[in-house]
Amino acid sequence: MKTYIITGGAGFIGANFVKYMLATYHDVQLIVLDALTYAGNLGTIAKDVDGKRCIFVKGDICDSSLVTGLFEKYPVEVVVNFAAESHVDRSIENPRLFLETNILGTQNLMEVARKFWAVGKDDKGYPSWKKGVRFHQVSTDEVYGSLGATGYFTETTPLDPHSPYSASKTSADLIIKAYMETYKFPATITRCSNNYGPYHFPEKLIPLIIKNILEGKKLPVYGDGKNVRDWLYVEDHCKAIDQVVRFGRAGEIYNVGGHNEKQNIEIVKLTIDTIRHLMETEPAYRKVLKTDLSNVSYDLITYVTDRLGHDQRYAIDPTKMKNELNWAPETSFETGIIRTIRWYLENQAWVDEVTSGDYQKYYEKMYSNR
Repeated sequence: MKTYIITGGAGFIGANFVKYMLATYHDVQLIVLDALTYAGNLGTIAKDVDGKRCIFVKGDICDSSLVTGLFEKYPVEVVVNFAAESHVDRSIENPRLFLETNILGTQNLMEVARKFWAVGKDDKGYPSWKKGVRFHQVSTDEVYGSLGATGYFTETTPLDPHSPYSASKTSADLIIKAYMETYKFPATITRCSNNYGPYHFPEKLIPLIIKNILEGKKLPVYGDGKNVRDWLYVEDHCKAIDQVVRFGRAGEIYNVGGHNEKQNIEIVKLTIDTIRHLMETEPAYRKVLKTDLSNVSYDLITYVTDRLGHDQRYAIDPTKMKNELNWAPETSFETGIIRTIRWYLENQAWVDEVTSGDYQKYYEKMYSNR
């Protein structure tokens, strides 16, 4: 049985990865390490944590003693690092927190892994590594900065971060690259486009828009709404990470994109249209609507002052993933967005819990009684 540490495994992408791995493989053990900040929701994975194949540990990736203790207790062969402060707006308000978690936390994980995975030296003086070990960093396309109207980010695009968040992720990537060069550390990095799907904390664009529509609240859109993002369904991203961890070449970077470029205002209007259509054709969904159906319209859209340093366009070229690992996104945006909206309409209890402020105490109590 292969043992993974999944950091940030109670967050959006991390939790989806935990569920994907448990459903796909029967010979893995997952140690989920999460500090349970506001976006790390134990309730998301509470049913998956069984104390055997999936073990939950509350803690900070910056805590060297804690991470060391996990390596001492479990035969860890893979670390997949999802743990990160990830919201651009929050990074503008509190940059230091992002630097501490995203840079120093990543370095701490690697340093502990280096001590436990190194087994002597090769004939050139570089460390030799235990067979099958891998450190994988989940990064972002935001490290590349902003694109014009044409072109795509490739793995060789110069790094040009424009926010404290993207700068912290860029720094983490460079620390990993330094470990790969200095120690031949067995690591890989993926840089993905915007994810969407189930269990996304309702501060990001799509779940926030859904929540506000249901409550009849205004839908804030930065600037003119024409900023472009490439959208990737979260399960497709999980499959890509799995491919890279198992078959990717150590020392390599892989871009993971969805081939789904959309303007922000397109996303907002499509979400309004989809929710209205679902409620008109499937009246059972109206039970979660906290306003009159006539209010589900473009009148909810309100343009607000643009975000500081707001990148205009992101678009990923995932050719390397296709050529080397035979991966390509399977979920079209048209399919994924309907699937996502249906999930939120059908799981309003989860939304209410994670935004209530009481969910953490509830699930920590649930977990302690297992």
